[in-house]
Amino acid sequence: MAAPVLPLPQTKLPSIPSTRLTPEQQYWRSFKNPLLLPSPSNSPINHISQPSLPSSASSFTTSAASSPAAPPDLFTVTTGARVQLYSIRTRKLLKTITRFDDIARCASVRADGRVLAASDDGGTIQVFDIHSRAILKTWREHKQPVWAVQFSPANPTALVSASDDRTVRLWDLPSESNVCTFVGHADYVRCAGFMPAAGGGRGGDLLYSGGYDGLVKVWDSRVATAAAPGGGARSVMTFKMRAPVESVLPLTAGTTVLAAAENKIAVLDVVAGKPLHVIKSHQKTVTALSLASGGRRVVSGALDGHMKVFETTGWNAVGGSKYPSPILSLGVITSGSDREDKHIAVGMQSGLLSIRTRLSGEQKVRERERQREMQALLDGKLDEHDKRMAKKQKQKRGKGWEKRLRGMDFVGEGVDIVIDAQEPSASARKRKREQPWELDLRKGRYAAALDAVLCPPNTNDATPTNSKLSTLTLLTALRHRSALRTALSGRDEVTLQPVLQWVYKSITDPRVVDMCVEVAMNILDIYSGNLGQSVVFDGMVEKLHARVREEVDRAQQAWMTKGMLGMLSVS
Repeated sequence: MAAPVLPLPQTKLPSIPSTRLTPEQQYWRSFKNPLLLPSPSNSPINHISQPSLPSSASSFTTSAASSPAAPPDLFTVTTGARVQLYSIRTRKLLKTITRFDDIARCASVRADGRVLAASDDGGTIQVFDIHSRAILKTWREHKQPVWAVQFSPANPTALVSASDDRTVRLWDLPSESNVCTFVGHADYVRCAGFMPAAGGGRGGDLLYSGGYDGLVKVWDSRVATAAAPGGGARSVMTFKMRAPVESVLPLTAGTTVLAAAENKIAVLDVVAGKPLHVIKSHQKTVTALSLASGGRRVVSGALDGHMKVFETTGWNAVGGSKYPSPILSLGVITSGSDREDKHIAVGMQSGLLSIRTRLSGEQKVRERERQREMQALLDGKLDEHDKRMAKKQKQKRGKGWEKRLRGMDFVGEGVDIVIDAQEPSASARKRKREQPWELDLRKGRYAAALDAVLCPPNTNDATPTNSKLSTLTLLTALRHRSALRTALSGRDEVTLQPVLQWVYKSITDPRVVDMCVEVAMNILDIYSGNLGQSVVFDGMVEKLHARVREEVDRAQQAWMTKGMLGMLSVS
């Protein structure tokens, strides 16, 4: 019995490297709908902050009810000689405070959202009532620009400041002067704040600071005020960095701090008094640090214009984005009582404020799935997680899906006999008609088959992708039958032109370059004696030679780039 004629299996090209995003990348790319706001005075965006959660809820309660106040719906942006207050919900400008005599450097809103403290280059610290914008308190004890000011999360009347006069000062709102002056830095102090409560304590007693002397210091306000009230006090712990410290960020546990010095971020253990890790990911100085995802992620911004996200387990980069100008400040703005990430606010040297917002609804479901997948990865149960997800996906299919597959694997029972009929089935009758080049190949007319596939008739199947795969399928079949040289022989300049044109177009595709090289080498071997006899043939060979030289140059540049990246990774 004659075997049925089956169509020639189409050649499959190698798969391109997957561009599928990880759940972490999908999460950070869900911050969309960018809003670009220029500074009114085209001044750099110096600082971005949001009221922190109080560590002592009893200190921040509403007067109408004895329940903790809701998180304030605002965040601050400091630029030029003004502090702008934006709504977290609408991203609109709520208020602007411009009562400064010099460039404003930093602003901090108290946890109840009623009071704002701000500092400027004149060494002045002012406390404002947010609703009326009235000045409640003014301190001028700093002699140089004040770069940092922050309210205590535990005491609503306490705040800390850091200045270029090399001092860190602790303030109390009812007092006319600072409560304590912390002395120990030998250069400008550019960042300071309160350490979070460790182990669920009250917090607000430990402070941190970082300066251009390369020192990160931890201070204890209880020891300082008891030993020398109103006077100088020494630090209880000091870390020495190799470069000026631009920013210091404590983690939520209160036992670890991150210090940004030049293009590195050091992870410091306050309990053990030693560094744990050094993050080397930026090319230029890191200027800003912020927490995200409930303290499980750290976001950094640098003068290279890159914002990068790191996980706090292995300190690996899991996300990031590029901005058109050097980043001076950033903040991951949260909303709601559960403090979910809502906006990524980035301040640039050019005076642009970028606010990107995370979509809600479907994105929340994906975030929960991302957390489950990351936890399964950490626990070594990723396979179980994948099986569980596949089972859930199968359960989502309707009853019609199971009904469609019912009986597909039936092979007969007992004395039943299943006969495989040789007569054409319905699917065989609907089989696609054989292409002309397939018929020529089956009949052994190899040259005619090659001409037919390179110059297909005007049919609906002659799309560029289909024609390319059909040509590759035919050439592969000719190679397997050792008939490639036969199909290329006996041609003139007219019939040879489509073959060389296909080689010229396809040799830039790395997936088919081996076939292009084999076809080109056969043509040069067969027709090398005809060079110089045809202007058309000589022109096609010259064009192919130029294209090959271009691809060789690209390959050399790729290897050079790979070598440079390898040296950077080693260093």
